[in-house]
Amino acid sequence: MPEISRFFGIIITMYYNDHGSPHFHARYGEHKAKMLIETGALIEGALPRRAHSLVEEWRLEHLGDLLVVWQQVMDRQPHGKIEPLE
Repeated sequence: MPEISRFFGIIITMYYNDHGSPHFHARYGEHKAKMLIETGALIEGALPRRAHSLVEEWRLEHLGDLLVVWQQVMDRQPHGKIEPLE
């Protein structure tokens, strides 16, 4: 489970064997969510409102980077981290 980014207690990951539309996983404490990269739509799970807002802000700032990392992870290539939200 490659960690892509970490900020304000939120951990963003992608899984090598994950299929379907490009998405990422966000974890904040015991809360977990799976979100589409392109739209930010929630596929499953939930985050507290503030954490969800922070993830959405980060997603919008790094949309292009997320799509590149998604492809690298799907191709099982080395990938870098994406800058955290500051």
